[in-house]
Amino acid sequence: MKNCRTIDLGRIAYSEAAVLQQRLVDARKMGAAPDLLLFCEHPPVITLGRNGKREHLRVSDDLLRQTGVEFHHTNRGGDITYHGPGQIVGYPVLDLTGIRRDVVWYVRQLEECMIRATSSFGIRAFRVAGRTGVWVKGTAAGDADSAHEAKLAAIGVHISRWVTSHGFAYNVSTDLCFFDLIIPCGIMGCRATSLETLLGVSVSRAEAIARLSAAFGEVFGLELIRADAADLGGWLAGEAEPVGVPVR
Repeated sequence: MKNCRTIDLGRIAYSEAAVLQQRLVDARKMGAAPDLLLFCEHPPVITLGRNGKREHLRVSDDLLRQTGVEFHHTNRGGDITYHGPGQIVGYPVLDLTGIRRDVVWYVRQLEECMIRATSSFGIRAFRVAGRTGVWVKGTAAGDADSAHEAKLAAIGVHISRWVTSHGFAYNVSTDLCFFDLIIPCGIMGCRATSLETLLGVSVSRAEAIARLSAAFGEVFGLELIRADAADLGGWLAGEAEPVGVPVR
């Protein structure tokens, strides 16, 4: 079974994470870095994908600044989305040459990871035809039988020479009010929800990451090995990989 190092970067600015990802993608292409799954959380930021439309931002730049929300154009696929505290962002840096060179398959697998992780909390999540991401019925605890669909997780990826970057955003305890600043994913009437809103109880970040990690390993057939942010410098400098600790 192939290995994949997993690292929790904690809270990190979006721009800093973007630069780090690009450096790691370059290192992965050269074989200097292993397959990686980075987890992090961003301060409030709205990002617009390469296929996105600026008019899907509902407010002015001045209002964004007043609310302390950054705005960034990005080279990932997809439209507009929000990242912020309480949301787990996953950035896989994988060489799909050794896994499967199929972009659509890769995106469906990311969806499957989050569907399985959500199921482990007792919530049925699913895909919606023609709409990338992970969806649920209802928006809050006790509303699971509602006919309304709400988006729990978003996906936007970039692939260069079959090495992946960007990834997914999974709402755990996210302040959903920030989604009112945008038309989420460019879908009119789209409503966002979070794991804690659906469950009606708090969920620790560590628990959510553990379940996402387990599902990621299962879906991609990878053994996840815990590493530390300090190890990144070694990979970027072309040094030997640390042994790491298997994720259990």
